[in-house]
Amino acid sequence: MVGPINKLQQLMTITMEECGELTQRRSKIMRKYKEIQEINEEQLAKLLEEAGDVLCMLELMVEHGLFTNKDLGSRVNEKREKLKQWSDLIND
Repeated sequence: MVGPINKLQQLMTITMEECGELTQRRSKIMRKYKEIQEINEEQLAKLLEEAGDVLCMLELMVEHGLFTNKDLGSRVNEKREKLKQWSDLIND
């Protein structure tokens, strides 16, 4: 018999599950809508729910010492800079 999973396993497993649910919600929206303005309130609410769940798990990763908010902020800045090169999502 396998015992209960430890905190690291819980943290990683639940984070994977929540990221998967966010991915699934995004996929459903992409199949139905071409523009952001077209997305209805119900779908936006579901997207917010899944995004909030992922954010919660990231915050728990910080609380459990896997990385810091400063580490995350630095990575966000790096990604934004990269997106400036390869995407039109970031306006200077």
